[in-house]
Amino acid sequence: MQPTATSKANTASHPQQNTQKVSMFSQPKAVWAVVFASIIAFMGLGLVDPILPAIAKKLHASHSDVTLLFTSYNAVMAVAMLITGVVSSRLGIKKTLLAGIIIIALFSALGGMSNSIWSLVWLRGGWGLGNALFVATALSAIVSLSKTGVARSIILFEVAVGLGISVGPLLGGELGAISWRGPFFGVAGLMVIAFFMILFIMPKPQTQIRPQKASLADPFRALKFKALRTFGIAAFLYNFGFFTLLVYAALVLGKLGLDEHQLGYVFLGWGLMLAFTSVFTAPKLQKRFGTVPSMCVQLLLFAVTLFVMANWTTDKTVIIIAVIVAGAFLGNNNTLITTAVMNAAPVERPTASAAYSFLRFIGGAIAPFLAGKLAEWFNPHMPFIVGGACVVVAVIYLWLNRQHLKHVDEVESAH
Repeated sequence: MQPTATSKANTASHPQQNTQKVSMFSQPKAVWAVVFASIIAFMGLGLVDPILPAIAKKLHASHSDVTLLFTSYNAVMAVAMLITGVVSSRLGIKKTLLAGIIIIALFSALGGMSNSIWSLVWLRGGWGLGNALFVATALSAIVSLSKTGVARSIILFEVAVGLGISVGPLLGGELGAISWRGPFFGVAGLMVIAFFMILFIMPKPQTQIRPQKASLADPFRALKFKALRTFGIAAFLYNFGFFTLLVYAALVLGKLGLDEHQLGYVFLGWGLMLAFTSVFTAPKLQKRFGTVPSMCVQLLLFAVTLFVMANWTTDKTVIIIAVIVAGAFLGNNNTLITTAVMNAAPVERPTASAAYSFLRFIGGAIAPFLAGKLAEWFNPHMPFIVGGACVVVAVIYLWLNRQHLKHVDEVESAH
């Protein structure tokens, strides 16, 4: 595969000697401002987890009703990902980040004032719009402002993802023990802090190189590239397992007697495992075994974990241990696939990210609601069985298309 002008420019902007000599943590203040804001933004993913049983009880909702808090969030994120390139190429990275933060803070605060499950579902959708604008742009911002090259910048972004996902349930559990409304107001307040950090620390817009104006068709054009499409479809499938674990497992543990504090600590352990493996083991796996083989093994281990949870759904200890252990496999896979997507196709990185995220968040939208309904239609074990089966299909799909993905490791080794 011949390098494009874009890939040459990216390589030139991050010389090889710099990536070897500069520590991943030696970053400008602007990068740390974006990382901090990213941690808060990703709190929104796991924040609701520990309070799902409380929300169901207080707002008189069924388990499948409360799963819609994730479905609306992810569905809006999926669609909104298609416009992030258009918005950021016209507003610039900084203004797009600020717009996303404002939307997250607004809808989070309104969610805290909600009095019905359906209004909360709609407000979580608005929150997803803000998250789409912020998350897609944050990755581009960190890569463009970083001194350490693409691979390490992505790892730093995954650190923020892991910390946000882990701290989210902890914050949700602690504030949720006071009131289920507390976590929503907490995120809104933290986002105000993030707003001022981005506003004052990031470079002024005129000092940034603005990308060429994007169009709404760009993400769809990007999906014509087999490698990018393969990773997107694989992520769509494995997100059925991911959100079954994140959402349905919390409801199961709530039924087994865990309160908001305890649920927060369980998913804190899960998130810490995810963050640790994202940084320390995923790069080693990629370097030694290659991206696709490493992803396949990690996803198979995750599928086995889900099948274990399906067999011992009523055993509290097994479910807790399985949730935490699964964080290790998901952390490895997240870093591997995110890095691979950035090198999968000769398109701008924000466009590649938008196209990939569109597919994966569709899976994230369907999976939570489906898990709740499967439990209602069949039995409590079925959501874990279906989630595990989808992850296995993702592995098969990746392996069958591995010949289209070889260049990912070649590009990575060239940086």
